[in-house]
Amino acid sequence: MRNLRAIYNRAVELGLTDQNIPFRHVYTGIAKTMKRAVTIDTIKALRNLALRRNSPGELARDIFLFSFYTRGMAIIDVAFLRKSDLQNGILTYRRKKTGQQLSVKWEPQMAALAALHCRNDSEFMFPLIDSGLPDYRKQYINAYNKLNRQLKKLGKMIGLTDALTFHRSRHGWASIARDNNVPLSIICEGMGHDSEKTTRIYLAALDNAMVDKANCDIIGLLDK
Repeated sequence: MRNLRAIYNRAVELGLTDQNIPFRHVYTGIAKTMKRAVTIDTIKALRNLALRRNSPGELARDIFLFSFYTRGMAIIDVAFLRKSDLQNGILTYRRKKTGQQLSVKWEPQMAALAALHCRNDSEFMFPLIDSGLPDYRKQYINAYNKLNRQLKKLGKMIGLTDALTFHRSRHGWASIARDNNVPLSIICEGMGHDSEKTTRIYLAALDNAMVDKANCDIIGLLDK
């Protein structure tokens, strides 16, 4: 709608049409959406869910946990991880979104999930893409949609009122790191941001729990 408005206004400037203000009742701004990070209690509840072995729900839960363990790795990067990306205890991958290369120390929790789901006949670490079939991108999209549907079910099982999505593992890692006094520079490096300014914007888009608590404490001073 913003593009259409710009084109129309340009046409008016060029004298191609009259200004009838057709967009006066149309919202053409950018709405800021509230992004909610999962808490450490949510991660624990998800980890402790008793799920049937080899079920779609178990795979979705474990991919979410793996993303969290790897500092909020994007689901597309998890899907395209190859076994060869793990060398000498270091997992190295290149972000699909930015092309930036990141390295993550291979922790026991990551190893346990990878061992649980990897297939001996596949080059990929997780069974989201079949190397024997064409069109990896289409395979990824299909897998992503199926996993997201499962995540929503899992979120309801642990009592979440809003949808559980893979991006919330990334938000969660950043938020939990912040709440545990991890320096901004470390969070920035861990998430693969180009600058601390990006990380500040990212954290500012999360929930306002800390600000609300501070405000409550300040108001509470009036009663002391």
